[in-house]
Amino acid sequence: MSDNAIVRIDRDANQSLDASSSSLPLAVVPVAAQEQLLRMFADPNVLSKEDRASLVRQLKDCVVRYPDISELRVVYGMALCVNLQVQEAMEELAEAVSLAPDSFIAHLKMGELWMRLRVCTKAQDHTNYAVQLAGNLAQAEMARRQAATLRTMMREGIERGGYATRWLSLGRLKRLWNRNRGEAETEALAAVDAG
Repeated sequence: MSDNAIVRIDRDANQSLDASSSSLPLAVVPVAAQEQLLRMFADPNVLSKEDRASLVRQLKDCVVRYPDISELRVVYGMALCVNLQVQEAMEELAEAVSLAPDSFIAHLKMGELWMRLRVCTKAQDHTNYAVQLAGNLAQAEMARRQAATLRTMMREGIERGGYATRWLSLGRLKRLWNRNRGEAETEALAAVDAG
């Protein structure tokens, strides 16, 4: 492929991005809030408490004005998560999923929230659906990583409410008891040898 062809492909991609960006649902978000969103996406810890509260207020106003835009509700839900308003975030992400049942990002973020809450079965449902909805390699990779994290959490028993069965925790208790008993026997033998 020649350098001219690469430049032409890049220019075509940029033009199509520019053409589609004017129709993006997030264009309804005020410029100040867009800047805060960019900072939040880069690193959620960068925003101060006041910045997070301001962003949430601005996004809430946008959602009130445009209640049918699923992507706007996803972004609002993400901002609520960063602002530690979990219940409200869950409601907004659930609404985003119901508004656009075939939205990759709505299912991915709903799955991520459930995963962070350690409700792995619900997280897995949304994440697996996001895997099916992935429209490009980047989306597929994000969903794959989230699914892998969920599998690890489930394998290690990290789920809300503790272990999946009581028998797993009893097995760990038995190993601890045997280990402690073994240490006591070792100490007794050491005392006999010393005496």
